[in-house]
Amino acid sequence: MTPAPLAARLGVPSGPLFFPVTAYGPDGAVDPDTYRLHVRRGVEAGAAAVFACCGTGEFHALTPEEFETCVRAAVEAAEGRVPVVAGAGYGTALAVRYARLAERAGADGLLAMPPYLVRAAQEGLLRHYRELAAATSLPVIVYQRDNAVLTPRTVVELARTDGIIGFKDGHGDLDLMQRTVSAVRTEVPGDFLYFNGLPTAELTQLAYRGIGVPLYSSAAFCFAPEIALACHTAFRTGDDATANRLIDGFYRPFANLRAQGPGYAVSLVKAAVRMRGLDVGEVRPPLHEPSGDHVEQLARLIERGQALLEEDR
Repeated sequence: MTPAPLAARLGVPSGPLFFPVTAYGPDGAVDPDTYRLHVRRGVEAGAAAVFACCGTGEFHALTPEEFETCVRAAVEAAEGRVPVVAGAGYGTALAVRYARLAERAGADGLLAMPPYLVRAAQEGLLRHYRELAAATSLPVIVYQRDNAVLTPRTVVELARTDGIIGFKDGHGDLDLMQRTVSAVRTEVPGDFLYFNGLPTAELTQLAYRGIGVPLYSSAAFCFAPEIALACHTAFRTGDDATANRLIDGFYRPFANLRAQGPGYAVSLVKAAVRMRGLDVGEVRPPLHEPSGDHVEQLARLIERGQALLEEDR
């Protein structure tokens, strides 16, 4: 797939962007069959795209061989119905290796995760992403967060780079993001894509939508697609009353619970997927499983979210 078709498919999504968890069997090894089922169910539930082996999918915990297996399984499960975007990260050489594995596995694009550990200058970050974009034919979305926070000038240069089609923000500085959107709009007219990549992105999406960022990650779609779809529809149609009701009754409490433990942005989601009937295994270390009390709170939250949907009917 060329960059333009992927950008067009992501630009006006028909549903949430799905970031599946990675399934492990009882022995702790990757379970491709369960992973395919998880991805297939998400696509059939209305996902507009599958982002495989990214943050929620424990990219950090996968070997290159496991990564390729999972990306291939996602592509097989999606069956061309929606695009599959794969994570790529670490230092430049390893990021390039993961990118080429993703291309070989049939992915439609890449989500460029922050470089491992180092805090690099803007010049180094720009070079890193440009080398990654040049390494394959796959279009790239750059993910800003943690140790990879970019200036508006750097993002303008990224938008001018062949193969880079979008920018995902997991940093959460709305002033910086507004200046970035404005700078790119002014200096590189076109259809550059923007994504809200904060954990539990629905919580902040009304604000991001207001500054020109229409796309967002939905971790909740992994375990509560009906709630995520209702919220996505509310955002898309301008039904802010419904969006606010779901934010107040489900997403804010879920974000509060997520904040109770390091790594809960992944392990809490994975626990919820198991709770909804699909045994995807536990998270790999160094992440840890949520406590029993937090799992009980999670179950009540999901029930509350479903009750909110019933109130709308």
